[in-house]
Amino acid sequence: MLETLLGSLMGGVFRIIPEVMKLLDAKSEREHELQMLSKEMDFAKIKGEISMREAETALTSQELVSMANAIQEQGETARAAGKFVSAISALVRPLVTYWFVVLYSAVKIATMLVAFADNGNWKEVLINSWTKDDMALLMMILTFWFVGRVWERNKQ
Repeated sequence: MLETLLGSLMGGVFRIIPEVMKLLDAKSEREHELQMLSKEMDFAKIKGEISMREAETALTSQELVSMANAIQEQGETARAAGKFVSAISALVRPLVTYWFVVLYSAVKIATMLVAFADNGNWKEVLINSWTKDDMALLMMILTFWFVGRVWERNKQ
């Protein structure tokens, strides 16, 4: 009787062991699948970033080609129009720059004159009349006219 009971118990245990092993194996398999899915998502994210950067590079390259074509066409149009039109076309940007600098200087001088008329301290008026925005504007103009030309000269 005891042997029958032990035999049944051992048979039941040996029958359950493969099922438990299958459950453990399935659990580790799901964990592995989850890890693989996570790695695939990371890979897809990196691949997407690379694709986006390639698209940005292609777009930037196309923009540069379009700009070069537009500048070339503008030059050809100006040459075809004659020397007078070409000279006027070449003077537009410098004249706009001079006009802006003169107007900007006039506004700054007028502001300082008003401050002096109100008995402002000349040191404080000069210090307060030059702001970070003024410095940024000056740097933008200087960069456009001087650094841009150096860049273009070195590019050729």
